[in-house]
Amino acid sequence: MVADAVIYHPTVAHYLKFVGTTVGRDKLLRTVQYFARFYAWYLLRTNGSKGEVAPWEALKKQLGLARKLLRVGKNVEHLKAAGAAADAKAGVPDPLLRYAAVGRQLGYAGYLTFDAATVLDALGVRRWEGAARAQREAYRFWAVGILCSVVAQAYTLYRLREREAKVDKKEGEGVVESKRIALERAASRLQLLSDLCDLTAPTAALGWVGFDDGFVGLAGTVSSLIGVYTQWKKTA
Repeated sequence: MVADAVIYHPTVAHYLKFVGTTVGRDKLLRTVQYFARFYAWYLLRTNGSKGEVAPWEALKKQLGLARKLLRVGKNVEHLKAAGAAADAKAGVPDPLLRYAAVGRQLGYAGYLTFDAATVLDALGVRRWEGAARAQREAYRFWAVGILCSVVAQAYTLYRLREREAKVDKKEGEGVVESKRIALERAASRLQLLSDLCDLTAPTAALGWVGFDDGFVGLAGTVSSLIGVYTQWKKTA
C-alpha cells in the first residue's frame, strides 16, 4: 500500500531520528529565524506594508526567544568540552589546534552563560537593567569562539596542503590518502564557510562591522542550512 510505503520509507525513519535530536530541531528553528530576519528586512527595503512585515518580525522574535530557552544549561557542556580539549593526552595532539579548540569551547561557554543570564528579562518575567550589558558580553564571547574556530579551520587547510604535497598518487596507499585529504578539506571548508557566516551576527550586534539585518539574516540562513546538512549526515 502507498501508506505503508511512505510510513516505512527509510527517509521518514531518518527524518524522525534527525528531529529527535536537540541539535536537529535547533538548526531547523534557526534556519526559519534567520530567513525571517532577512525577509522582514527585504520587505522593508521594498516598501512592504507594516501588515506584511509584522508576521516575519514576530516569527524572528519568537523563534529567537524559543532558541534562547533551549540554550539554557548548555554552557556546562562546552566547559566540559574545553576541559577535554585541554588534555594533551586525550585531546588534539597539535598544540595550535588544541588551543583553538579550548578557546572555541570557552568562548561558547561564556556566550551561553551570559545569554542565559538575560532569559528572565527577555521573557518579561523580571526586568534587569544589566540585561543589555550582559547580552553584549555574550556576543563578545560568541565572536571569540567563532574566531578560534576560523583560525583552526584555516590552519587545518594549511596542514592538509602540506600533507597532500607529500603524497605519492602513483601508489595505492597514496591514492587512498589523497581521497581522505579531499574529504577532510571539503569538511573543513564547509565549517569555515559556516563560521564566517555566523561571525556576521555578533560582530554586527557589537557594532564592529556595518552589516544590516538583510546581510546577517542571509548569512545566518546559509550557516543554518549547513548545520542542517551536517546534522542530517550525522543521523544517517
